[in-house]
Amino acid sequence: MAAPRHDTRGIVDPSGLLTRVRFRRHEPAEPLRRYVEWYWLIDWDLPEPYVSHIVPHPAVNLTFQWDEDEGPPYGELTGVALGLYARKLAGRGRVCGAKFRPGGFRPFAPGVPVTHWTGRVLPAHEAFERAGGDTPRSVVAPAGDAERVAALDAFLLSLPWAPDPQADLAVELVEHIRTDRAVLRVGDLARDRGRSVRSLQRLFSAYVGVAPKWVILRYRIHEALELAGHRRDVDWAALAADLGYADQAHLVRDFTATVGVSPAAYAQAVSQAPAA
Repeated sequence: MAAPRHDTRGIVDPSGLLTRVRFRRHEPAEPLRRYVEWYWLIDWDLPEPYVSHIVPHPAVNLTFQWDEDEGPPYGELTGVALGLYARKLAGRGRVCGAKFRPGGFRPFAPGVPVTHWTGRVLPAHEAFERAGGDTPRSVVAPAGDAERVAALDAFLLSLPWAPDPQADLAVELVEHIRTDRAVLRVGDLARDRGRSVRSLQRLFSAYVGVAPKWVILRYRIHEALELAGHRRDVDWAALAADLGYADQAHLVRDFTATVGVSPAAYAQAVSQAPAA
């Protein structure tokens, strides 16, 4: 499996976030890399509150957070978020998260389809009994990254998970969608893999938590968001055609519905945002 990527795909106004927090990614222990993409750690000490916005990946996240002025550490499980995800950061705090590979969470909770978690944020102990008690503090309290990563490894390795060929297939298919811009339609993907559209839909429902068409659309929006955040001269009509949209209006509609503003308005806002 590849090492954690360093891109900011999915982060709305990444410079605004990264000038306010200390953000890192680390690899999990080797046995976990099959299904856990990376650990992400954030620390902050803010003079005023800040709300981060994310256009989420089609992935489940397990997080342990400590808002030091608010109370003790706690854990949360976040299923695939269907809309824009907002998180308020204030005072001093830290988050230690495990981002499961899209399609890779089911082996850790094999009893239910991943759609069970989609759109939900719930206390981690409701998904994993062992995530309660002292576990959140054991993960976020250490000062060093190595100790926090070791605590995340220890927790996940303690869970009774096992390899699942269907999860392996789901992980591979989502990664193919993410990396191959030629994948624009579910029917084309199904034909390339010698499967029916319905079989892909069942697999994605059980193992990814969203439909394959949703995954294709989400990665299109990620690409448009990335370009809008770095360039003012994007040819939106050409990009819409490149991403498989019928026309520019359809791309603008999906981008606006997901991010909350049009691509052009987002590009202008990011370019004019003052440094923190």
